[in-house]
Amino acid sequence: RPLPEKTALVSDLTYAGYVASGEEETAGEKDFSEIFTVCKDLPLTDPRVRAGWPCHGPVPWPDPVYRDVMTALMSQFGLIGDKILKLTALGLGLDMNALTDLATDGWHHMRVLRFPARSAVTSRGIGAHTDYGMLVIATQDDVGNGLFVRPPVVGEKRPRNWLDDESSAGVFENEDPWHLVDPVPSTFTVFPGDILQFLTGGELLSTPHKVKLADRDRYSIAYFHEPDFPAVLHGGQGDEAIHYGTHFTNMFMRCYPDRVTTQRILSENRLSILTHMRASVPTR
Repeated sequence: RPLPEKTALVSDLTYAGYVASGEEETAGEKDFSEIFTVCKDLPLTDPRVRAGWPCHGPVPWPDPVYRDVMTALMSQFGLIGDKILKLTALGLGLDMNALTDLATDGWHHMRVLRFPARSAVTSRGIGAHTDYGMLVIATQDDVGNGLFVRPPVVGEKRPRNWLDDESSAGVFENEDPWHLVDPVPSTFTVFPGDILQFLTGGELLSTPHKVKLADRDRYSIAYFHEPDFPAVLHGGQGDEAIHYGTHFTNMFMRCYPDRVTTQRILSENRLSILTHMRASVPTR
């Protein structure tokens, strides 16, 4: 679509919608992915939207066909996410529903990404980072030479990305080892996010990853299977707790400091709603 059409698909209520190449930042450097983000699609009449909850509102869809296809795709990813979390819980010796019970109305979202061909200016698609959520399910086209993941390294301390004074953004960017994830037909790439690292006390580590640009345009989709927005989660060690909605909001505000959504959250002090929410919602 023409750029003016795409740049109009932005909401000041939710982080769903179009993200231009170079708008997102990792560790203060611009990423060159072009994105359409799909969050929970809530009408303006929804009580949470009317109450001013941060990040809640309608998705600015380009057209009904795109809406229907992406909604159906997210539903299928959701079924896969539930199955993986049940198997993960069993593998950890927990009740099968221990993780899915945290996501009965999960704040699942998805990013449709286009990576332009590399140029003389940059080969950077997305800088090294871990994902902020619980579970990531990704698919990519056949271009390859894009997604790299970092395996666990003995003795290596992984940043706790959910803390204000620690961030995984840019960490290990230029330090081996990194493994290329070759595209395999009909195969998804699945890895834990920060929330699973937190919940399991580090038994499952959030996977650092980065994307390099290839010699031609490359497309991928990343789906995030998440806890409920109001959930307060307790970690596998100590008395730390994460309010998921606050965590999600902070991560997106950090990635998009100049986006109209961030500016509205700040100007209307919508973060105070999260403070009240943390105090009033039972822990999970």
